[in-house]
Amino acid sequence: MSADLVLQTEIVGKRNEHLYFALRNRKVVIGSSIVLALLLLGVVGPFFLSSTPNEYVGPKSAAPSGDYWFGTTYFGQDVFAQFVHGLRSSYLVGALGGAIAFVIGLSVGFTAGYRGGLVDEFLNMITNVVLVLPALAVLIVISSYLEVRGVVSQAVIIGLFSWPWVAKAVRSQTFTLRNRDYVDLARLTGKRAPQIIVREVMPNMASYLLMAIILLFGGAILFAAMLDFIGLGPTNAVSLGTMMQQSMAWSALHLGLWWWFVPPGLAITAIVGSLYITNVGLDEVFNPKLREM
Repeated sequence: MSADLVLQTEIVGKRNEHLYFALRNRKVVIGSSIVLALLLLGVVGPFFLSSTPNEYVGPKSAAPSGDYWFGTTYFGQDVFAQFVHGLRSSYLVGALGGAIAFVIGLSVGFTAGYRGGLVDEFLNMITNVVLVLPALAVLIVISSYLEVRGVVSQAVIIGLFSWPWVAKAVRSQTFTLRNRDYVDLARLTGKRAPQIIVREVMPNMASYLLMAIILLFGGAILFAAMLDFIGLGPTNAVSLGTMMQQSMAWSALHLGLWWWFVPPGLAITAIVGSLYITNVGLDEVFNPKLREM
């Protein structure tokens, strides 16, 4: 039996084992269920709404009722319609921003860790420069100079400044894996560096990479919410953060319009909190010493 076949068999066995324990872990099940439920609402919900988020559909400042589930805003807009579209925008920012950061972090980390030498020093220098930059301040400055801000542009900006910690972690782990026997064997068989990284190194870091994706996803949503709340959110879309910003700008708290700012605030808390709980649960799944008996 070849070394590649043995390695693939071990990887499949570990995946089945991890899946078994993940389905038995309450943190993973509860956390992921909440995230997926809100995602489903954000994706499917808009198709069942008869009004757009900014359309004036009813009486001003109406409390939640059978006609308006989350009430209306100070201007008579349907809060539930804004909430559903806001979920979609926030998830899009999290997914796109997290994906951009993940791809950059992986590319830099794997290249630096596997190549070493001058390549490693150069990439590590770039990583350190981006790492020491005050990310939030830079995001605020860039966003303030954009006259028209969209969900995609916001996600791209967030992704470009969220990757350094992933690159450093991947680099350090690649350093330890690049000298393993199976990697040396892959070199002897004539495999090129990208093939070795994808087929030999990356599978042995799959658990960490999965948790990194979750953290990047939640971090992008939080970054977006902060930008939205200070008035630097999308100018052509509704998000959970812009809902809170608008409600505070029009004194919803003082007017007692709690239904305007509580749903988006709870949704952001639920998404990020559930992602954290899921991440803790996955840590227990991948680390046998932490598994609940």
